[in-house]
Amino acid sequence: MTTPTFDVHKTILIADDDADDRLFLNEALRHHQYTSQVKFVEDGEELMDYLTHKNGFSDQNAPQPSLILLDLNMPRKNGFQALAEIKSHPNLKRVPVVILSTSSSRDDVDRTYAMGVNSYMVKPSSFNRLTEMIGSLKNYWLETVQLPH
Repeated sequence: MTTPTFDVHKTILIADDDADDRLFLNEALRHHQYTSQVKFVEDGEELMDYLTHKNGFSDQNAPQPSLILLDLNMPRKNGFQALAEIKSHPNLKRVPVVILSTSSSRDDVDRTYAMGVNSYMVKPSSFNRLTEMIGSLKNYWLETVQLPH
């Protein structure tokens, strides 16, 4: 059996307004030897600017992500609003979006799946559990499945 090859050009875009969560996510990715680009934005407005190359974002500093990790509760534009825009945009709707939220509300889960989210994960309360979750996410989304170009 061969080991799956890892495409080093895959970019993860993380939208989360909590600085500690961004730090922990980055550390969890490093723990799993994720060496490609990880980009961070702090709210849904900045996420959409990144994805549509507005307000200082360009092809050079904002490559098309292979995967978006999206928090729901953010200022200016929340995750629901950003998800709706992403899934209705012809050039973005195929980019996989994984919700990574503190909310375990059944309504939030159902609503985001109805909107076209690809996965929904609840942020764990410990760094060790977060690291395990990020390892599973990396293995599945970036090493196992075939992503659209």
